[in-house]
Amino acid sequence: MTLRAAGRIFWFAFEALVIVLNYFFTAAFAPQKSRRVARAAWLSRSSRRHLKIFGYSADVAGVIPQSGLLISNHLSYLDVLAISAVTPAVFVSKAEVRRWPLFGWFAAMAGTVFVQRERRLQVGDVNREIETALAAGALVVVFPEGTSSNGEIVLPFRTSLLEPAARGGHEIFVGWLHYELPGGDAGNEVCYWGDHAFFPHLLNLLGKKSVRATLRFGKFQRTTDDRKELAKQLRAAVLELPAKD
Repeated sequence: MTLRAAGRIFWFAFEALVIVLNYFFTAAFAPQKSRRVARAAWLSRSSRRHLKIFGYSADVAGVIPQSGLLISNHLSYLDVLAISAVTPAVFVSKAEVRRWPLFGWFAAMAGTVFVQRERRLQVGDVNREIETALAAGALVVVFPEGTSSNGEIVLPFRTSLLEPAARGGHEIFVGWLHYELPGGDAGNEVCYWGDHAFFPHLLNLLGKKSVRATLRFGKFQRTTDDRKELAKQLRAAVLELPAKD
């Protein structure tokens, strides 16, 4: 472990204490109807604090969503912090994240919608949770690739969580994320995918001097209620975002 990583671990622990205290004062006892919105705002503040630990900076462009659905590619656990630092949001995540030490706890506190994708019957419950969050005025972020990648390609989008988008009634936005790591390999040291183990990956990243992200956002006009066709259109719209620079 490098000296930089060791120092940042202590910084991380201090910030974790600060955001937990902030949660209890600002979000823990919010009214039921606005609880997810309050938690999203808490996560946004917390993300901006924690990203400083990584020497993080970002280049952000496009129409930044405030509510509705945001469909984005998925590269790393940093994606949640990077997006949330720009705009408060509720995230849809695989159920395994809930079991991660500390991070799973924070994800639950943030009002994350957890989904077990292999259980088809549960997807209906998840979509209802998404609809509830949307009705409360929250921005809901979905990563329809179903897993993270090293950023070389955007994987095909799964259709199971696109029901709220297919139904209509909500604004839809697309997002694209990209990372750069000076003096390192962003595809393996920022992106979290494949057989990476979480804590060794995190410790290595904390030892790096800085991380730079590129975020692009855009509005999406829905032209179909067929989820398979919608998934193809959304993926194409995400892929177009970096080309608009």
